[in-house]
Formats: sequence, structure tokens, C-alpha cells
Amino acid sequence: MPGPANVDETLAMLARQNYLAGRRLATAVFLALELSRPLLLEGEAGTGKTELAKVLAQALDTPLIRLQCYEGLDIASAAYEWNVARQMLEIRIAEAGHEASRERLIAGLYSREMLIERPLLQALTQPRPPVLLIDELDRADEPFEAFLLEVLAESQISVPELGTIRAEHPPVVIITSNRTREIHDALKRRCLYAWVDYPDAERELEIIRRKAPGAGERLGAQVVAFVQRARAFDLFKAPGVAETIDWANALVALDAMSLDPRSVSDTLGVLLKYQDDIARFEDGAAAAILDELRAKGILPRTPT
Repeated sequence: MPGPANVDETLAMLARQNYLAGRRLATAVFLALELSRPLLLEGEAGTGKTELAKVLAQALDTPLIRLQCYEGLDIASAAYEWNVARQMLEIRIAEAGHEASRERLIAGLYSREMLIERPLLQALTQPRPPVLLIDELDRADEPFEAFLLEVLAESQISVPELGTIRAEHPPVVIITSNRTREIHDALKRRCLYAWVDYPDAERELEIIRRKAPGAGERLGAQVVAFVQRARAFDLFKAPGVAETIDWANALVALDAMSLDPRSVSDTLGVLLKYQDDIARFEDGAAAAILDELRAKGILPRTPT
């Protein structure tokens, strides 16, 4: 699977998919591809970690296989399970046909054809290297990380009844974490690492230009300035890039030409996702930010 030749080509490749990465992140992506190493992305929710995996699959023109992690995730859901219904059918057929060889029957019950592939095993058996997204690993239980070590280090899965299934074409592995808990050092050592932070104002404005072109230059600049300032508050959940894009598109849908107290108040639920944060902004924080933007000349002095 041909990939970018250097970091600059990686930046350009991602930009063609409208993903504007910083140079440090693009370097991590390039090295993950060049060295065939998993890439662990950590950062706040909404900073574009999952989106990077999607964009990378598009840019490399390869399938995206996603494993969404959650508490209680086990091997049967993540890697493989035996097709019990088909096994029972084979047993009945063998009994009806008076199959005498117990060894032959057992071998058939635990053959490769009886294995149901889940995302991890699917990623190892593709005819071309896919992008394997292990999303929000911090939501899974810690013991699950131990199972992942073989997949990450050797691109293989050991099935006790069958043997080892090794990838002929190892996947490009992207792991994301929102840091609701720490990922174990043993797993981190097998990965390259990058912290995905909120973009600066210039890069976020360029993202809005690409993802919410209807906002125009004026409203886009106001939205970005407001969000950048809002992130400085001690919020339960600061707005991510996805919320910035959604908010800009929502304001366009409401025919807003510029930010004003009413348009901000009416759409706070697009930008903020917790009632305590919304209440704080309705109680004066939003008005204070609007006043700051007017003082800087980003908003007109007289609200429109």
C-alpha cells in the first residue's frame, strides 16, 4: 500500500481530505506508516482523533475497520467467536449419519470455517492492509489491553482450539483515548504516541472554511474567536472542533449573519453538551465573551 514519502506529503495527503493536521501529528502519522507501528492518539474528546483514522483510510484508499470500545468488551465481541448454531447443526448431521470418528467431528467443529470474525480478526485477514481503528480504548476494561498486546506487537491472534492466525498484510492501527483512565505502559510501549490538542485560531478558522463554507469569512472568524475564548473557561466539557463546525452550520441554517446575544443563547445546546456549562454561559459568560470580541473589533460595536 503506497503511502506518503515524507512528512510534507503526509500533511498534503491529509489536507486533501480536509483534515488540517499540525506538523507534529503529521510526523507521527508518517512514522506510523513508515515503521508499521500502531499509533496511540490521546486528547480531549472532539479534537479529531477518530476523524484522523477515517480520513487516513480514505486517503490510502483502503477499508476502515472500527472497534468501538466499551466497558465489558470481550474477545467474542472484539476478535472472534465460534459459530455455535452451525456447530450444533454439524453435530446433528453427524449423529444422523452415524459419524464414528469423534476426532474428525471435533476437528470439523473447530475448523476455520466455524470462526466468526469480529473487528480485530477481520483486520488481520483482509487482502490488503486496512486501517484498524480501536476507538476510545480507555472505555474498555484494563484486562482487555493485555489481549491487545499480541495483536499490536505481532499482528496475530492466538485461537486456543485452532492455532495462530497471523496477518499476511498487517493493518494500519490507530488507537484513540480520551484519558478517562490511563492506558497501561505495556501497551504504550508497543505504539507511537501523539497528543491531539485543540487547534489554534488560525487552523480552526481554516477548518471552518472547509467544513462550514456557508458561514463566510466574517461569521466564521466570530465563531472561532468565541469558541477559542470559551475553551479557557473551566467547563465540564469544552467544545471540540466538531462542535465548532456544528455551531457554524447551525448559525448558517438560522440565517445568522453575525453573533449576537440572541443567536448565541438560542444555539448554546449545539456548542455545549452539559446543562451546567450552558447555565454558566447564560448567566453571563456568553455576554462577557461577546463584549471581549466587540472590544477587539471582531464583532461590531452595536449588536446586530
